[in-house]
Amino acid sequence: MSVRRPVAWIVAVVLFVEAVGVAALNWFLGIVVDRQDMSLAGLDPDTMSLSSKIGGVVFGLYFALCGLVALLVALRDRAPAGLGRILLISAAVVHGLLGAFSWGLVGPGAFVFMIVVLGLIVLLLMTYDAREEPAAGPRPEGDNGGKGGDGSPVSPPPAPTTP
Repeated sequence: MSVRRPVAWIVAVVLFVEAVGVAALNWFLGIVVDRQDMSLAGLDPDTMSLSSKIGGVVFGLYFALCGLVALLVALRDRAPAGLGRILLISAAVVHGLLGAFSWGLVGPGAFVFMIVVLGLIVLLLMTYDAREEPAAGPRPEGDNGGKGGDGSPVSPPPAPTTP
């Protein structure tokens, strides 16, 4: 049994949930900054609030797009290619960096979550990267794939003759 499709489904669901969570968290932080009405190093509180909300929406859309790529991989049961593969690789890098920062800033729980998601994305990429061997079946007579008569890649040298 292959683990490719279930891993792709799990990655898609996790990335969609994470997209909503990141967007909601940044939106909430923007509201908190707006209601405190305090400046940080002379920055306008409205600017900080708006930038937090925009950042949350952008990262939420980014994770949702990565989740869409994983969902398409799960539905099609084919490896991601092109931009989809780049998106999933970048999501893995982002989770690695967030995991490194979250250990010191948030705690081990957030670190473990980030590393589990990183592992799932890498597993998704690696399981679809493996090439499947062609099915072994009877070959037509005389088709030995360009190999020697005994199946070796090079035909043996002729036997020496004695005078």
